[in-house]
Amino acid sequence: MTNDWTAESVPDCTGKTVVVTGANSGLGYEATKALAANGAHIVMAVRSPDRGRDAARDVLGEVPDADLTLAKLDLSDLDSVERFADWFEAAHDELHVLVNNAGLMALPRRETEQGFEMQFGVNHLGHFALTGHLLSALRETDGQTRVVTQSSGLHENGEMDFSDPMGEASYDKWEAYAQSKLANLLFAYELQRRLELAGEEDVLSVGCHPGYAATNLQRRGPEMEGSLLRRVGMSLANRAFAQSAEMGALPTLYAATAADVEGGSYYGPTGFQHMRGYPGENESSEASHDEADAHRLWELSEHLTGVTYGI
Repeated sequence: MTNDWTAESVPDCTGKTVVVTGANSGLGYEATKALAANGAHIVMAVRSPDRGRDAARDVLGEVPDADLTLAKLDLSDLDSVERFADWFEAAHDELHVLVNNAGLMALPRRETEQGFEMQFGVNHLGHFALTGHLLSALRETDGQTRVVTQSSGLHENGEMDFSDPMGEASYDKWEAYAQSKLANLLFAYELQRRLELAGEEDVLSVGCHPGYAATNLQRRGPEMEGSLLRRVGMSLANRAFAQSAEMGALPTLYAATAADVEGGSYYGPTGFQHMRGYPGENESSEASHDEADAHRLWELSEHLTGVTYGI
């Protein structure tokens, strides 16, 4: 790894199939564009087909030979997750990289189709179910395959509240977000441990985070609250302090493609307070390495989603 690893450093991905959740905007869009520019076939898994079509058109405007497939995936509905996985396995013979990127941040309390708190349900449970459904495709694909799960530096503020994981008794939007991002890393590391115990040396599970990157993620919460003041404040903060979405996507691209990536690792910006800069290995919180919590979260996730991994 060099200190200036960029999108131009992405290796040739010709012949590889990559699923990117939330591929229509922000980090997912930038990752899609860079991977497609290097020959990958990208399955753009999006909640809104209309926005997905607009994004695909924009990618093709910059990468005319991009190989893109658009597919509907609503991570807030486990039935939609299962339908997407069934479609993918019927339509594709291989899966080289699954990028669990889509997410929500600091929303007023909402519930998913199955009644889960929205941030926990989308950021963690939806991706847990998706990965479980697609694990056989990853395991059966020749060569090394990867699961890349997007977390956040704010996972360091997170605590797993197993007594009230859905925030039904008490809800704080930022605490719920931090818990969901901690759950992402507990899941990523536990998946790697289980893969190793199962002897699956060719499937890697890694975590990543974008630092502070300017995306639509910061706008969604204020929009749902109807708060013009918070929306303007987030926009000004992005302009003043955030790095671009292109830079924020580099840790994802690194985790998905770099040759020296190791399973169970965590990648993010290497600059000031890991909020900006070129990608490299970061250290996550002590809580993210709590194997007892990881095991408990795994069992809870299997129970809530009905998805088991068989490893």
